[in-house]
Amino acid sequence: MSDFHTPSTLIIANGRYPEHPLPLSLIREATYIVCTDGAANDFIARGGLPHAIVGDCDSISPENRERFAPIIHHSADQETNDLTKSVHFCVAQGFRELMIVGGTGKREDHTLGNISLLAEYQQMARVVMVTNWGRFTPISGNTTFQSFRGEQVSVFAIDPVALTTQGLKYPLQQRVLTNWWQGTLNESLGDHFSIETDGRIIVFQAFP
Repeated sequence: MSDFHTPSTLIIANGRYPEHPLPLSLIREATYIVCTDGAANDFIARGGLPHAIVGDCDSISPENRERFAPIIHHSADQETNDLTKSVHFCVAQGFRELMIVGGTGKREDHTLGNISLLAEYQQMARVVMVTNWGRFTPISGNTTFQSFRGEQVSVFAIDPVALTTQGLKYPLQQRVLTNWWQGTLNESLGDHFSIETDGRIIVFQAFP
């Protein structure tokens, strides 16, 4: 069952800062907050105090670099972005349940990249990305989601393997999705729906 609750560990990425009440509440309620270095400036300017700042440090202001030097974790690896560096940092600290906010909403290439990376992160931790419009959850096996009648749902296949859905208005039966648009704009019929697959899938559930 893929339920939804506030995790103790939250990553704020350098996309559009949350405006919806739900991601804002996640920021307020999280007990451990990691900012990518590009997101740190905005979070700090809003009165936030991160527990860790992670990245290549090319975006953080000189003032904040000096002020928060003890909690900055620099990584010069150019093969990964700052969000991935932050996920690796959290996993190294022993955190296995992560929420990401601020991962979308600016450049579209960054948005697509960050969403697709969820399929990689799920191999290390249980992770959900929350935006101003809904939440993305990566799965790699049979999963049941809590839902409500009329909830808008989209299914994005990373791997070209068959999947079957139950509880959605437009059912998929052993269907191989070969492009991301093919599983979009579906709708939940009740208080749950399920997906059966052996591949990596990213599920989007829109806020009401």
